[in-house]
Amino acid sequence: MDITVNKSKPLKGTIEIPADKSITHRAFMLSALTKGSTKITNYSKGADCMSTLKIIEQLGCHINYLNDKELIINAKNAIKAPAAALDCGNSGTTTRFMAGILSGQNFNSKLFGDESLSKRPMKRVIHPLELMGAKFIHNDYKLPIEICASQLCGIDYVSPIASAQVKSCLLLAGLNAQGETSFTEPYKSRNHTELMIENMNADIKVEGNKVSIRKSILNPVDITVCGDISSAAFFIIAALIVPNSDITIKNVGINPTRSGIIDVLKSMNGDISILNERIISNEKVADINVKYSDLKAAVIQGSIIPRLIDEIPIIAVAATQAQGTTIIKDAQDLRNKEADRITAMRIQLSKMGADIQENQDGFIINGKSELKGDCEIDCNHDHRIAMSAFVAGLICKKPIKINQFQWVNISFPEFLELYSNLT
Repeated sequence: MDITVNKSKPLKGTIEIPADKSITHRAFMLSALTKGSTKITNYSKGADCMSTLKIIEQLGCHINYLNDKELIINAKNAIKAPAAALDCGNSGTTTRFMAGILSGQNFNSKLFGDESLSKRPMKRVIHPLELMGAKFIHNDYKLPIEICASQLCGIDYVSPIASAQVKSCLLLAGLNAQGETSFTEPYKSRNHTELMIENMNADIKVEGNKVSIRKSILNPVDITVCGDISSAAFFIIAALIVPNSDITIKNVGINPTRSGIIDVLKSMNGDISILNERIISNEKVADINVKYSDLKAAVIQGSIIPRLIDEIPIIAVAATQAQGTTIIKDAQDLRNKEADRITAMRIQLSKMGADIQENQDGFIINGKSELKGDCEIDCNHDHRIAMSAFVAGLICKKPIKINQFQWVNISFPEFLELYSNLT
């Protein structure tokens, strides 16, 4: 599906953002590891999360859909050997988390994915799992990957990078390993796994950037999933850069390990107010009001990067409209996403007229740029590139065409409908 994006009038109104993709993945997988039934309310219907749900069904869970927003996962007979290979679709989260769950089982299994996912590196999880005793058959650490039956022993792993996916993979493996498994990272990455495991009464301990877990049986706990701040980010920045905009986004997760984008945009003079803070299913949630702002440049680097790694493509769009030079560093992991997001964003924003340079680990962006548009955008099979380009198109002088915009369905199938509610 190709779409044309035109210059936007002011964005006004209130929307409720769809469920958090990261929390939904964890809710599905951790519920599958209990010995009971879990009700999950307001789950993400993005294609990535549906890949996870289909896999836990193949592993023995029964899914009962109560209505459009609620389902029950019955895991009393899970986990058992699947009858066929497990399709992870385009989801790196599904692949890396399931590698942790399946590596300590008494049966063999196989993970595969689409063309894009099959190019993404999996060594970062396979290597520490092998240190725990896991056995794999793979081609240069890429999908498809066969996981052999094995028994795991806990390790004390010090990660060279801050990564919630690697951390979660080892914690999930540690739930079924002998002894203690610990993971230490240089900066604290998103902690949804720790919060949910803790809420399910596992033997887990968090000390600064180190988290440790022992073999545990998880208690089923009903979960309500809050709105996804990574999805909200596109509307937050759209409101900041489209003149005279004023919007409110309801029910957004503002977990401190994920809310780096709010801190950065406020430091850039963004008019953002956090309203009605509360706790839902052990997660911090709020409503967010955003008004058009005269943005200023910033230097974004170091410990804040893991707190906003998924939002950097759309932050790059905001930086084109900030006075001064914005520098983004320490974000080399963007090259290992669905696309090389550093190169992709540099190419697409340059087409529109942005003054943007690419470094190995980020960008140098000179603003404020007048985006001209009048170009075709290739989203590189990447949902975040597609939505970032859409937001940039809202302030271009001339229309832009985005090819294969259907990739947004990976995480945010409601994107265009919610945008139309604000115009």
